Amino acid sequence: MQIEVKICGISEPTGLDAALECDATYVGFVFFPPSPRAVTTEIAYELAKASEGRTKRVGLMVNPTDFEISEIITKVPLDIIQLHGSETPERTSEIRRKFGLPIIKAIPIATADDLNSSLKWGTSAGMLLFDAKPPSKPDSLPGGNAISFDWSLLANQKLSNSWMLSGGLTQDNVKEAIRLTGANAVDVSSGVESSRGVKDPDMIRAFIRAARNS
Repeated sequence: MQIEVKICGISEPTGLDAALECDATYVGFVFFPPSPRAVTTEIAYELAKASEGRTKRVGLMVNPTDFEISEIITKVPLDIIQLHGSETPERTSEIRRKFGLPIIKAIPIATADDLNSSLKWGTSAGMLLFDAKPPSKPDSLPGGNAISFDWSLLANQKLSNSWMLSGGLTQDNVKEAIRLTGANAVDVSSGVESSRGVKDPDMIRAFIRAARNS
């Protein structure tokens, strides 16, 4: 099975072109203004239209209201919503029902207890995304902090949900991360950037090659 790869935080055509050239399974657009990777709906529309039919387009949101979701999905053609805040299973199910799009739900991981708590999600999200728990600092973001968690927590786990591995992945460690966790899907943002928020096309290509040659 080919490893699925998600390039998150796409904000300009150069990064998008590199992801599409290498057949990235997903590309992510961030609708969270504090993030250096945040895009407006106008920019996201152009990027989403350019990638139509070539990849799955994911809109990352953090604790969005119904109004905010509606504003985004009526202006940007998305295939999936990614929830990266403190949304509950109930809220996640509600969003999926109201807006009719599949959901990826980010789960912050630091300990085995965090992983065990993911069981409560059941089928409320189509896919879980295991990301490193953000550091306790004022400027920390919900994701994209270039840190990883203990991958051995996922070793030999038999999880009922589809899931994706994220957090601190780079072209240099993604092969080992896949080996240790058994992940069939990986997500990267900061690990393919030349500076914070700036995607590097060569790093995107190298990451996808490394993930799929693992």
